[in-house]
Amino acid sequence: MKRIFILTIGFLLFASIINFAASTKTSDYKITIAQDFDPLVDIHVKFVINSIRALDKIDILSEADFYVKVEINDNEFISPVWSNKDILNDLNWTIDCDVPDDIENVNITIQLWDQNNFKDRLCDISEKSNIFSQGYDVHLIYNIKTGHWSGDDHLFDSSGYGRLSGCNDKSYYKNQRDCEIYFSISQTDYDGDGIPYWTEVYAYGTDPTIDNTGEDSDNDDIPIEWEHKWLYNPNIWDDHKNLDLDSDSLTNYEEYLTSQWGSDPFRKDIFLEVDEMEEGPNGENSTVPEISKEMVKTAYSKRNIVLHIDGGCMGGGGEKIPFDDVTYQYELKNIYFNYFLHNDTSNWRRSVFRYSMSIYNHITASGICFVGEHPFLYWHAKGTNAFMMSSKSVNSISKKPRFTYEKTYACIIMHETGHTFGIDKFFPFGCDRRITKYAWQYGFWLYGNYKSCMNYRYTFSLLDYSDGSHGLFDYNDWGHLDFSFFEER
Repeated sequence: MKRIFILTIGFLLFASIINFAASTKTSDYKITIAQDFDPLVDIHVKFVINSIRALDKIDILSEADFYVKVEINDNEFISPVWSNKDILNDLNWTIDCDVPDDIENVNITIQLWDQNNFKDRLCDISEKSNIFSQGYDVHLIYNIKTGHWSGDDHLFDSSGYGRLSGCNDKSYYKNQRDCEIYFSISQTDYDGDGIPYWTEVYAYGTDPTIDNTGEDSDNDDIPIEWEHKWLYNPNIWDDHKNLDLDSDSLTNYEEYLTSQWGSDPFRKDIFLEVDEMEEGPNGENSTVPEISKEMVKTAYSKRNIVLHIDGGCMGGGGEKIPFDDVTYQYELKNIYFNYFLHNDTSNWRRSVFRYSMSIYNHITASGICFVGEHPFLYWHAKGTNAFMMSSKSVNSISKKPRFTYEKTYACIIMHETGHTFGIDKFFPFGCDRRITKYAWQYGFWLYGNYKSCMNYRYTFSLLDYSDGSHGLFDYNDWGHLDFSFFEER
């Protein structure tokens, strides 16, 4: 009997040990699954710097010598030095960092530096302005469950998601070494659709082993990957063909169509197509300098308005117009229909792009803005979306003291684009008034406070619109830009 009791106790003890071990193993397995936010892959965070732009003059004697420091959790990464460049496009400088699969948030810090012979200097890419407390740093928290980030840059940010700007503190006219950076953050993803495992399984109910790119289960004409990026639920229908939450006159559907070129549905974007006339038999050149385009982009970027110029990279610009030694008014209309609309009046680009043509010679002016479809060229009314630039006039103007060929072109682009926002003759009074051009004219002094390239006094010397802060007869151009003005009537 005693032997049977001992055997029974031993069996029960063994069984309890086995059961405990089994329960512990099962419990550990559940904990592992719950904490590993993607059991299909080892999670790496990919951080990419796409472009850098100086919004202030960084170095008095030369262009900037930029480099970037990035800290991901406790790992520091330093880029190469990009020497003597104020504008750096298509950088694609990439960091690949292994992060814990069971910790939801990844801490990221970004610094932009200018290398200097005496002492390297931080540049401002943050809306904070206290350099003494390292206020030029940017701190982000990347979430591996959702693939989104927050902190000093976030969704619905007026400067744009994945765009940092030192002018967010409105230091437009103070040299604080303001710059902008475009970047992206992503993570390893088994099926390659860019939607993290956790979001697919627990938020959308999609299969994390199948690439869902291009799917539109809610039938709102926008695929899942775009809706996920901009925090729309891909399982709920949205009126994307009418939604325009950033009021830039581009609907969400149009923002989707232009997303491959960097549009943001919560930040203002402008799209401009540029075509140029072929070189003439005597070397007559109508090419718009690339630096002129960049100068205009910088002027808008300071105000968190991103100008995208299609010179052949967005499916429509960069076409060559046959050379003509003089281009008359009716010919401008023909160029518009042939090279912009391509004789298709329902062309979707009409409600997205403004259009400019650089021709050799127009006898009336250095630049003229007009409604492309209106029978009268000078009819400045709602729908004004096109303008021409005369390279012969630009060349003549740039020979004067203080003017350069590149800046003259830039000023004309900005002036004429201003008309597509509804800034026009007598609206305000100082705009496009011939009585403001020369010092012996009374309008030169009467409207002197209207410090805008829309004022003929400053058209070729000031690459800026006015903010209305200069006194009597000034006007706040920046505050009154009508982004819908270029649309068809």
